[in-house]
Amino acid sequence: MNRLTGHIKNLQVEGQITLVTLLLVGDLEMKTILIDTPESAEYLALNQEVNILFKETEVVIGLEKTNGISLTNKIDCKVQALQRGILLSGVDLECAPGNIQAIVSTEALLEMGIESGKKVLAMIKLNEVMLSPK
Repeated sequence: MNRLTGHIKNLQVEGQITLVTLLLVGDLEMKTILIDTPESAEYLALNQEVNILFKETEVVIGLEKTNGISLTNKIDCKVQALQRGILLSGVDLECAPGNIQAIVSTEALLEMGIESGKKVLAMIKLNEVMLSPK
C-alpha cells in the first residue's frame, strides 16, 4: 500500500459524498472522492493532516503529461528501480511527495522502454485514493 501525507485544502459536499482536494509537498494537489462528509467523519476538516493511501495496482504509468485523460491525480516521478517478473513488474518511483510503488504488466514496461532513471508520470484515479487521519 502506498502512503503519502498531505493536508486537506478543500471539501466539496453533495449529499453523502465529499470531493476532497489535498495539498502535498511541492504544492502538488491530489483529489479523492469519499462516501463520507465532515459531519460523519470528523477528520474531514480544512488544513487537517491526513494519510493518503492507494494500492500499487492502482498506479498507472505514463511517459509524458497529457490533458486528454480523465485521471485527475498526476505525479511527476523518476524510476528508481524495477523488479521484472514474467507477467508483472514492480516499479519503485521517486516523487516529490514521497516514494511510491506501482505494479504493471511487464509487457507494458518493455513496450514503453521503462528503465531506471527514466522520468514518468504516475496517475491514480480519484476514487482509488483512500484517506485516514494522521
